[in-house]
Amino acid sequence: MFTKPDLESMHIIEGTYDPLVILLSFIIAFGASYTAIYINRRINGKGFFHKNIWLVLASLAMGLGIWSMHYVGMSALVISIPMKHNLVLTLISVIPAIVASYMAFYLTNRDYKKIQTFIAAGFFMGCGIALMHYIGMAAMEMDAKVVYNPVLFGLSILIAIVASFASLYIFSITDTKMEKVLVKSIAAFLMAIAVTSMHYTGMLAMSFYVEGPIRVHTHDSNMIEVVLFVTIGIGSLFGLAILASRLDRYVDFRMKYFDALTQLPNHNQFTEDQRIKKNTKMVAIVHLNNVEKYILAYGYSFGDAIVKSVMEIMQTSLPKETKLYRTEANRFTVIHAPAESVQNTINGLRSICLLLERPLNIDERMVSIEAVFAVSQSDEKKAVHEHFTNAIAVLHAPSTQSRHGIIKYDPKIHTFNFERQLSLDIQRAMNENELFIVYQPKVHPEQNSVVGIEALMRWKHPVYGIISPAVFIPILENANRISDVTDWLIERVCQQLAAWTNIGIELPQISINIPGMYLTSPRLNKVINRSLLKYKIQASKIELEITETSVIHDIHNAISAVRTFREKGLSVALDDFGTGLSSLSYLKEIPISTIKIDKSFIDGVPNSAKDASILKSIIHLCYSLDLNVLVEGVETKEQVQFIMGLEKVPIVQGYYYSKPLTVEEYEQWWKKRKEVGEQNGEISIG
Repeated sequence: MFTKPDLESMHIIEGTYDPLVILLSFIIAFGASYTAIYINRRINGKGFFHKNIWLVLASLAMGLGIWSMHYVGMSALVISIPMKHNLVLTLISVIPAIVASYMAFYLTNRDYKKIQTFIAAGFFMGCGIALMHYIGMAAMEMDAKVVYNPVLFGLSILIAIVASFASLYIFSITDTKMEKVLVKSIAAFLMAIAVTSMHYTGMLAMSFYVEGPIRVHTHDSNMIEVVLFVTIGIGSLFGLAILASRLDRYVDFRMKYFDALTQLPNHNQFTEDQRIKKNTKMVAIVHLNNVEKYILAYGYSFGDAIVKSVMEIMQTSLPKETKLYRTEANRFTVIHAPAESVQNTINGLRSICLLLERPLNIDERMVSIEAVFAVSQSDEKKAVHEHFTNAIAVLHAPSTQSRHGIIKYDPKIHTFNFERQLSLDIQRAMNENELFIVYQPKVHPEQNSVVGIEALMRWKHPVYGIISPAVFIPILENANRISDVTDWLIERVCQQLAAWTNIGIELPQISINIPGMYLTSPRLNKVINRSLLKYKIQASKIELEITETSVIHDIHNAISAVRTFREKGLSVALDDFGTGLSSLSYLKEIPISTIKIDKSFIDGVPNSAKDASILKSIIHLCYSLDLNVLVEGVETKEQVQFIMGLEKVPIVQGYYYSKPLTVEEYEQWWKKRKEVGEQNGEISIG
């Protein structure tokens, strides 16, 4: 293998290389690397397909890419002796490349990673590349003796291991560093350089010796068939991998925003549409009262059949432009379409009501559906959530409990019942823990560290179920009960912060939302001072979040109040930035410490160039004013990657890192991140 023959009886053959085939081999290596990076980003993502499927696809893409590149690269060698490839060894040679790729990607995608992890992964990948290469070389059948230069032979293996280590490290940071095609292309380019460098260094290590006179031969057709086969195969694999990724994202979207049974938009989509559509003239909730009775009698599949039958009736009867949602198991929500008259939508609801009054034949059983149509309508457009709240009030009014059919919202009856009931129930809710707090982490993506959490209120009402803060907070404000609730919130947050400190869970800061008029109240100052003293909390541990609209109504007193809190050592954040202030001049006057950029500015990023440009400009403006910046509502990997690409990376908050968590859920989340950080030699908390 490394011993040169007697040159008196043998002749050395010099080969040449076809530059076009060399270029083709590099393109294949680049394509395989890019596809592997692309798939690698999906391995730890949340999607319909299990991560092991992506792991296998990434391994196949990389392994087959290396294998294809080798055989195409071999055909670049033009040598004047006949050559064929042993088919068995040719097929066997692909195994080390795929297995090594699998091991390398498996290691680099584990939760616990150290530098040793990448060294091991690089060793596996490098040895796999080298083993594949030299088994492939052994598959060559020719009338010549092949001798390897030991220095170049060893160098080719070293190149494979070192370059694989570097490239796999780049792969491992693509989740947080690479949001652009250009950057991913650079990483793929480096990996392709690594693979082709190893290959052609190994080729240079070879010398060919033949006996007797040299006869000129051209490439055997066997080699051309191999090149054609592997090129078509790897191209098909790339296409399949990209198609699978697109399909996974689509399925992920459908699962999140659409109901599996009816294929209608679900509550998540309804919530999103409330924000986008904002205003309408009518919202209706259709609640099926007696479906549970049939489920108990005939099972869940029969209940599903009832829901589907009702949905088909609704789709047939309502105007085509009307938006229909399945927002709960036995509940549909209808948003009036601007293109239609309200009367047309009402007529559609009446048709549905009439059809449901007659028994339905479902699975050869006659079923009588008892349905309530809670309708909120107005002559002028109102906020969707306002109409929805009104319709909920209709549904839960005592006068509705024994009625069916269409019931329209009447402010004299339903407003009093619902809003009055909540204002009366709030004291019980605080005493009996119906009102509870969830905590959503704030993360610095560049450092992967938790820099704080926001305390958010939730209400689990015994009658109305989970009530959104967007519903109950305005009601409590109108009833002058929001100050009591805020005092309760401050007390509970300080108590919880002290409890976490005692068990070793350190938090840099907890944010508390302060409602409008209460900001300038002397009572707020006293409550904060009392809670900090009682639980021995440093003022710097608390951040008060105020909204733009709460500031603008009394700007001078607001500035004074914020200045007082800042002098005490508390931080003050301006929430929902960009949605309320009519003049940016106020921004430089209020002595706040942090700007929270509203979710609406990140929703279209990075797909919308305009939205991306606006967000960049706002972040730059805030940093130029020497303010901390937090972007709310970050939900996708692409959004995080866009933020990571900014010149100065802001803090982010949103479902991408975590949903709002209960105390127990947050403690588990904190412990898991701490363990990961210790394994990686990083600080992940605080």
